[in-house]
Amino acid sequence: MTGHSYATSARTASRMGPFAGFAENEKYMLNVLRMHRDASYEIENPDVVQADLLHAGREAWESAVRDGEEYGVRNSQASVLAPTGTIGLMMDCDTTGIEPDLGLVKIKKLVGGGTMSIVNQTIPRALRRLGYTPQQIDDVIAYIDTNKSIIGAPALKPEHLPVFACSMGDNTIHYEGHVRMMGAVQPFLSGAISKTVNMPEEATIEEIEKLHELSWRLGLKAVAIYRDNCKVAQPLSTAKKDDDKADAPTAAAQATNVVEKIVERVIAQPVRQKLPRSRRGRTFEFRVADCKGFATIGEYEDGRPGEVFLTVSKQGSTLSGIMDAFAKSISYGLQYGVPLRAFVEAFTNMRFEPAGMTDDPDIRIASSIMDYLFRRLALEYLNYDERAELGIFSRDERLQPTLPGVEETIVETSTGSEVVADPKTVPTAGDLAAQLQYGFAPSAPSTDHSPAGGIERPAVKHSDAPMCMQCGVQMQRAGSCHACPSCGSTSGCS
Repeated sequence: MTGHSYATSARTASRMGPFAGFAENEKYMLNVLRMHRDASYEIENPDVVQADLLHAGREAWESAVRDGEEYGVRNSQASVLAPTGTIGLMMDCDTTGIEPDLGLVKIKKLVGGGTMSIVNQTIPRALRRLGYTPQQIDDVIAYIDTNKSIIGAPALKPEHLPVFACSMGDNTIHYEGHVRMMGAVQPFLSGAISKTVNMPEEATIEEIEKLHELSWRLGLKAVAIYRDNCKVAQPLSTAKKDDDKADAPTAAAQATNVVEKIVERVIAQPVRQKLPRSRRGRTFEFRVADCKGFATIGEYEDGRPGEVFLTVSKQGSTLSGIMDAFAKSISYGLQYGVPLRAFVEAFTNMRFEPAGMTDDPDIRIASSIMDYLFRRLALEYLNYDERAELGIFSRDERLQPTLPGVEETIVETSTGSEVVADPKTVPTAGDLAAQLQYGFAPSAPSTDHSPAGGIERPAVKHSDAPMCMQCGVQMQRAGSCHACPSCGSTSGCS
């Protein structure tokens, strides 16, 4: 099939051209095709592959090499072997041929909970071909259903036991057999083989290292190794371990089951942390436009908020009912571990009526009741760094002209305090004309107003700017007007 795919790809390249990059890799690509062709001639035993199939494969590879040398190939790769276990499960077959069955009876853990038993369906056919009578076949099947193993089945000949060997269990195929089977198939695939090599639980690091080296020597392009019970919970396992382990689980197995249940519980369901029956809290009154209300915040012992009660407008009104339901949902979220910052990020800057001026000196303007409440909660419970990232500051923090500890140099004049002018770095046209006429530049007025003649300091930021009527952020002076750095609104001059 791979040879025929490459032959078809070469004929496609004769009309559409080879794949991108073929010209730079032509020598190596053609060598790969020749290696595939040579591998087909290494099969000499007529008992392995039927003669007509072997002949058709060699003809396909000869055609692929011949046409590829003349036209190139349209596809750099033509075939891979997809996950064998998944394909076998979807096709409802015991094995696809490359991978042995995991076990005669397998237990699959379902995603939604529970397990499913998967029984090998080819055992009766294999027993019939080995010459067993119908009664003997029924006895062997009944024994497997009871013991989950074929070892010790009645009337089963010892020389037939390797026929029913699986990847795991008490009658296993050596893990090197998996790799050697892949090595026999790899020369006829242009891509890799997605197949898991099952190793026993007792496998050592040195054995895994030797298995990787063997895979490299056999020319495999990929190898996946799984050691039994290396995960807390594996989706597929054999039905029964050794008899002593099955009858009496060890302490390690019991601990593994406990850990698995704990991990699943923590991941699947959050735990609610209720507030104590007697708890402290704080209540603040607020007004947004013409809507007045009260907010009560219940706190844990460490000061974290755990519940919110909101009272707005008149009792029985629609707004009051909606705010009660909203406060209850926020309370449940806080008690189930949702951080307060997540709520602040979600509900600040929401815009709906009532909106406008407030009576809070720290939050002069709010775009909605939600915007005001969560800005207030951020000021009460979030630290400065978190609020700085969200752009939420108190009145005192907004009035701070510069960074704390940085002093500004100002000049006392008859009209008040003014900022020291920056020295000129580029002379004006008047300065240049004076220099040409008088041979010198007019001296600039001294800017050293400090007692010790110190270096000038940067200009102080205007702190008399009003708050933005749209978003509540302090505006910046722009000429004789002010502009908002957040939403772009102006005071009306521009």
